[in-house]
Amino acid sequence: MIQRKARALPRTRRGQVPRPRLFKNWRTLRTLAKALATILLAAPAHAETSYVRAGRLVDVEHGTVLTNQLIRIANGRITAVTPWTTAPSDGPVTDWSHYMVLPGLIDMHTHIADWEQTANDAEPLLHSAQDVALVGAAHARRTLRAGFTTVHDVGCYRAFTDVALRNAINKGWVDGPRMNVVGAYITIKGGGGDMDGVAPGIPVPADMRVGVVTDPEDTRRKVDYLFRHGVDSIKIIATGAVLAEGTEPGHQELTEDEMRAAVEEAQKHGSWVAAHAHGAEGIKAAIRAGVRSIEHASLIDYEGITMAKAHSTFLDMDIYDGDYIEQVGTQQGWSASILRKNRETTDAQRTAFREAVQAGVKLTFGTDAGVYPHGTNARQFAYMVRYGMTPMQAIQAATITSAELLGWQKDVGVVAPGHYADLVAVNGDALADITVLEHVAAVIKGGEVVR
Repeated sequence: MIQRKARALPRTRRGQVPRPRLFKNWRTLRTLAKALATILLAAPAHAETSYVRAGRLVDVEHGTVLTNQLIRIANGRITAVTPWTTAPSDGPVTDWSHYMVLPGLIDMHTHIADWEQTANDAEPLLHSAQDVALVGAAHARRTLRAGFTTVHDVGCYRAFTDVALRNAINKGWVDGPRMNVVGAYITIKGGGGDMDGVAPGIPVPADMRVGVVTDPEDTRRKVDYLFRHGVDSIKIIATGAVLAEGTEPGHQELTEDEMRAAVEEAQKHGSWVAAHAHGAEGIKAAIRAGVRSIEHASLIDYEGITMAKAHSTFLDMDIYDGDYIEQVGTQQGWSASILRKNRETTDAQRTAFREAVQAGVKLTFGTDAGVYPHGTNARQFAYMVRYGMTPMQAIQAATITSAELLGWQKDVGVVAPGHYADLVAVNGDALADITVLEHVAAVIKGGEVVR
């Protein structure tokens, strides 16, 4: 190889390489750089504007349907909703003129950051935290594409996998819904949220027992620990569970004092508590303790419904699950105990749901997704209509009412200025046939088309 001799740079009298002559001196360059930085920092961020044309828009606040509307979006939020006149010139238009458009749906009872239910009671012990995090990402994507742009994810056996998933979604690493997460279950030893005793003689990993409590003071410590590790709200296991071996749904597990300790500690952190509670006495103890929502409420009695109404306590009742557990659980050989408990609670829960609707209790949309496959959450709408709600009430439960329970009503749940541009499009008329929500045609989250 022929090598050329490098030409030496000219030297100054002091033997230094001269600075470039683009500017007279480096001081001028530094001054200009600082001025440019000041201008850039002072300049407002560019507001990317886009539009959605909605053929029929469900106004969940007023319980009406508007026709031929134009939704203006800037920086991921809705800035205006007006009648369509002509195509705007300052941004692209997504044409949903042949669709019914709704706010992004909300599921208030999911288990995205965990393994789906199987016939093996010890299934959670078979998977590492890394496995759970990755399968949670897949669940999150399916949930979002099904039109559920916000969820309350109410527990995972591997503590804080839900926190990690929420953070990954918020950073844009993973596609998924907006998540309000609880980190771990607050439960008694051997209770409905504890893995200890499922596999006798096999050590249970420490991250599966983060929320196991022994008394009110321990409850306060554990709740504080969860908040210090990034949770948004708290989930307590007030009674036994249908899907947990060795527990009975009608049996109260946490004491009322322990529940109240959880509520008070959550309030110190500006948050609230959801209570898993099937049994009537456990439900009433949880309401007296000040929880914000009762999950399942399968065996609630008239007094409990009256108390929920008086205390403005939300009921979050997963009335679809019973049929799925009976059919699939029987086919797959789920334990006799689980199938028995499911049969003992399914019809009672649906009767109570109808009574709660008639009483005017605040009812949200919560499905227990993870018991059945994620992404099929909307199957519950038909059950809510079958057991007492109008289609509009069922849609309101999954939008404006659930947003109120979360405390996120300024951000999600309605298509209105100031709210996130979370939108769902469906073929057909959801008010005439609620099952069209089971097959959404398109989804927008934060102004971005995700399906």
